[in-house]
Amino acid sequence: MSEKNGRNNRGKGTPSKYEQVLVSGVRGRRNGKHHDLIAGILQDLDTLPLDAAIKIPLAGTDGVTLANLRSALHRAIKPDGTIVETSSDSENFYVWKKAATRQPTSRA
Repeated sequence: MSEKNGRNNRGKGTPSKYEQVLVSGVRGRRNGKHHDLIAGILQDLDTLPLDAAIKIPLAGTDGVTLANLRSALHRAIKPDGTIVETSSDSENFYVWKKAATRQPTSRA
């Protein structure tokens, strides 16, 4: 990254459209509006027995829609490979850990 000529270091000599800065100088990432809600669900999931579900009142989600809540939850658990199932009714959103299924063994 060269600040003098505004060119990138890829050797192509193409000027950068935007200013480049070091990542260390960038202010911290923003937490989305679902952050606290999802963090609480993840914390509860860590200690949840396999035969239990978390019951989240939809009235307590600060206007986050069910679709957005489900989507945010699945984005949050994807990196660590946790598998959950969800369900809902008119008043609550339910989340539980899916039991690991055994992979069938192939017989030769």
